[in-house]
Amino acid sequence: MTSDTSSYETFSGQTESLTVIGDPIRQARSPQMINAILAERGLDHMVMVPLHVTARNLASVIGGLRGLENFRGSIVTMPHKETVVALLDALSPESRQTDTGNVLRRYSHGQLGGTMLDGEGFVAGLRREGYEVAGKRIFLAGAGGVASGIAFALGKHGAAAITLHNRTRRRAEQLAERVKAAWPSLPVAVGDASPSGSEIAINGTSLGMKDDDPMPMDPSGLAPGMLAADVVIRREATPFLAEAARRGCAAHDGLPMLAGQMDLMIEFMLSEESGAPTPGEGG
Repeated sequence: MTSDTSSYETFSGQTESLTVIGDPIRQARSPQMINAILAERGLDHMVMVPLHVTARNLASVIGGLRGLENFRGSIVTMPHKETVVALLDALSPESRQTDTGNVLRRYSHGQLGGTMLDGEGFVAGLRREGYEVAGKRIFLAGAGGVASGIAFALGKHGAAAITLHNRTRRRAEQLAERVKAAWPSLPVAVGDASPSGSEIAINGTSLGMKDDDPMPMDPSGLAPGMLAADVVIRREATPFLAEAARRGCAAHDGLPMLAGQMDLMIEFMLSEESGAPTPGEGG
């Protein structure tokens, strides 16, 4: 049996690496998408690979990346978007605002900087499909890394009102306080599990990655005319989106959010040294 080596011809000792870090990682679409963009741009000396990293090993993996001279940057996905920020040396305003990060880059002296692009990517993904958040009443399930980024982006892009729901109510209350501080004129409330009365209902949690996950919100509150949006990426519709479609809602999955931030992620990972912390400087 003859193997085709053509796909490996561009790999050499000069290859620079990008990664995506998560747990689990099998569902990640970013390696295919990023590598396709790199190829289109003629950046054949770069490649993105997935790294399956558990919470227990995150700190040691991040520490190891500091010592890889040909490592340029990484996408950070669930469940590490909150815990990764304490392991970085510099944070963008977006990461400081949300206390989360989903992209990091390595500077030449081994320092690591991070930013959060989920919110901008989510809004950009909606716009690609013809939807706007400006002037809309929005229900958002979740208060973790993804949901935090989305909540601040909703405020930035003119949402009329936001209702937050999280299984741990205090986390939703803390997020609401931070969003109100950033957008004082925006009505932000903490509600129960029902999205009733909203125009856009968003699952900003990881619920739906597995078929037996509970629903991120009470589906009885979904109604025809609503837009149901999910951040989870699966080959088939999540149970939440399947139920929303059954109830007459428009369904919007997580892939447009990822596509909406691809260029932003690449720009950050491959950006020049501007904004790099001084060697020896703490986060």
